[in-house]
Amino acid sequence: MTEPITVLIADDHPIYRDGLASLLEPLPDIEVVGRAADGIEAVEQARESRPDVVIMDLQMPRLNGIEATRQVLAELPETGVLVITMGEDESTVFSAITAGARGYLLKGADADELVQAIRTVHGGGVVFGASLAQRIARVFAAGPATAAPPAVFPELTEREREILDLVATGLPNGEIATQLYLSPKTVRNNVSAILMKLRARDRSAAIVAAREAGLGRRP
Repeated sequence: MTEPITVLIADDHPIYRDGLASLLEPLPDIEVVGRAADGIEAVEQARESRPDVVIMDLQMPRLNGIEATRQVLAELPETGVLVITMGEDESTVFSAITAGARGYLLKGADADELVQAIRTVHGGGVVFGASLAQRIARVFAAGPATAAPPAVFPELTEREREILDLVATGLPNGEIATQLYLSPKTVRNNVSAILMKLRARDRSAAIVAAREAGLGRRP
């Protein structure tokens, strides 16, 4: 029997948090393993329960969802973070993505959309609500409103750049996982994030972009 997807819900509004848990708990393929009322609790509970997916609100006390996402993924890179929030401004979307979130839905999303998003994120994919599609396109078209930093692909984390460098040499995910002592799922999740952040339509497009930037040139 397939193990259920373990989910941690982090939201400072108890009615929404408990309502979301009540929605998910009856589903046979999803198990709610924790409920956090702020960002610090989210990080602590994620560390303890090691969930497959964290549903993360952004506006929380003590530690906001962006920083909580960074801390969770620094310790648990295989965990998928699905942001659910009331806000949809472009800077918030970009911040959530660069922090490592692989999904971004508004709290008005219907139950079916939410459940499918959890399953997609758990499977290594990325998902955004339909109402956010145009906003996300503008975010990536414009990029961060700062001067270009010297690092290659500054929107990527250090680990993502390391994986992209190996992808650009033509290595498959399995060999990359072996070289970096990571699980294949971690590599797959990182590759998904890389494609999204680089706006690459597929792996081949990412390889071309990486090689043009000087990556992947190994003996």
